[in-house]
Amino acid sequence: MYTKVKPFKTILFGFAFSPSLKVNVLEATRIAYFFGAKLILLHVGEKTIEKSNGIETLLTETEHPELSVEIQWKNGNPFQVILETCKTSNIDLLILGAVQHENLFRFYVGSIARKLTRKVCCSVLLLIKPSAVRIPCKHIVVNGVDAPDTPLAIEMAFYVAKILGSQQLTIVEEILQKELHVTVEDDRSLKKANIMKERLKHREESRVRKIISELPEVMTKDVVIKMQSIFGKHGYSIGHYAEVVRADLLVMNAPIKTGLLDRIFTHDIEYILSDLPTDLLIVRN
Repeated sequence: MYTKVKPFKTILFGFAFSPSLKVNVLEATRIAYFFGAKLILLHVGEKTIEKSNGIETLLTETEHPELSVEIQWKNGNPFQVILETCKTSNIDLLILGAVQHENLFRFYVGSIARKLTRKVCCSVLLLIKPSAVRIPCKHIVVNGVDAPDTPLAIEMAFYVAKILGSQQLTIVEEILQKELHVTVEDDRSLKKANIMKERLKHREESRVRKIISELPEVMTKDVVIKMQSIFGKHGYSIGHYAEVVRADLLVMNAPIKTGLLDRIFTHDIEYILSDLPTDLLIVRN
């Protein structure tokens, strides 16, 4: 279950000439450097001498001017252009900026970023707090729900923790309340519900421990590992937990597309996207 040495070989970051351009480019180049990846900077819009000189000058001010960076200029619909570029350029990781909602401590992702998160063929990193200087990633929270792609998400969380030198990794197992199969009406039913909760927690932790045991020891030995079972709605519960513990990064596996049902029912990931608690890495196989 061990991934290739460099799962993120080519990273794409779409940039706009906004007041946050410098800090976004500094963060994107820093991430590409840590992952040992080539970085493609894509601007959907007209190329001018002024714009070209501006981005070239900015790249000389980054922490890693030796980084392999390619600048692309394309015209068209931003969503379609980025979506197609991810395919044609064999992108492994798409970095998108998320926007703070007014002055409240709540965040939302723009409509283009939301659509790309659902449709793009690669993993996606949503940044809500890019920084001009590096802020260490100390605590990573990863989804541990019982799903086919969860082992990959957990493995990638450990990989990122290793690369970024994170000190702690918490695996959150979200358990639906309906799995209890007990209606609490009195002390007796409450005791029964608590026993059932402990059994479910033990089941989930055993499953997660098996996933961890199959990873190379070099990926796990220097990280403090915690397992946390939470009873609640998938997506909403882990987002709230990541916010409460002030995690630096939340890692989730990409939702499985189910056609019409996707448009009727809210996906687990939609709860996260509607109110981002921290930077979010969505791992897509």
